[in-house]
Amino acid sequence: MSVKRKKYKDLVTLSCVIVAAFISAVNLKTFVNAGGLFPGGFNGLTVLIQRTCSRFLAIDIPFSIVNYSLNAVPAYIGFKMIGKKFTLYSILMILLTGLFVDMIPATNITEDILLISIFGGIINGIALSIALKGNASSGGTDFISMWISKRTGKSAWNYMMGVNAIMLMIAGALFGWESALYSIIFQFCSTQVINMLHTRYKRMTMFIVTSNPNVVIEIIQHSTHHGVTRLEGIGTYTDKPRTLLYTVVNTDDVKSIIHYVKEEDPSSFINVTKTELVEGRFYLDPIR
Repeated sequence: MSVKRKKYKDLVTLSCVIVAAFISAVNLKTFVNAGGLFPGGFNGLTVLIQRTCSRFLAIDIPFSIVNYSLNAVPAYIGFKMIGKKFTLYSILMILLTGLFVDMIPATNITEDILLISIFGGIINGIALSIALKGNASSGGTDFISMWISKRTGKSAWNYMMGVNAIMLMIAGALFGWESALYSIIFQFCSTQVINMLHTRYKRMTMFIVTSNPNVVIEIIQHSTHHGVTRLEGIGTYTDKPRTLLYTVVNTDDVKSIIHYVKEEDPSSFINVTKTELVEGRFYLDPIR
């Protein structure tokens, strides 16, 4: 990768981290606070600790202090087991989120708890998806989820809802079950948005019928590092030799492959289908 391209990717990641941290902080100071909700992950655990100290000990603790302390161990695990650059940018997002939360004033947008739960969850999912798109995360349980995904090659965000359920049980026992139950709606909406927007672990199968197979194979292998299976045949409509290329790629690669293939062979026929399971060697760009 060229130095120019590396700098561009770092700039994109930094921009994603700043935007995601700001959106996450605004969401915490508006929807989450207004509804008395408990978001997922360590942000939710931080909110739970803050409210517990405020109600039962009459102590107001800044969000940043609690959140930074909780993320210390997961950040170390992420640095050792996931990727150094990914972890460093995630730490930056943790720092910025805590800073923004302590700076932004609390604002109530609506009193409707259902609207707060739904739209707060959607906004939270968008914020985390932006961070993940830039190769970063909000820390905490995100490190655990990314580690599981790296080991299994599958998205683990739905599993994190089970971990969050324990926190919600504690929150429900301390502060009432209504807020805890609405928090489930919040977290469900957030998880579904992440599953929809975060496509790193989603695969697509491509069938490409072409008369220029060597060029198309070069395009796929050079841009995705994935192998291609080549089958020779005859087009029954034209009765001319045609080649069928079969490959499985990441969802993010599909549009660029179609674009380049159509540039080289406008008459090519491309069929794309969802892939539920892949067994065997499948290249995935490492998290750095």
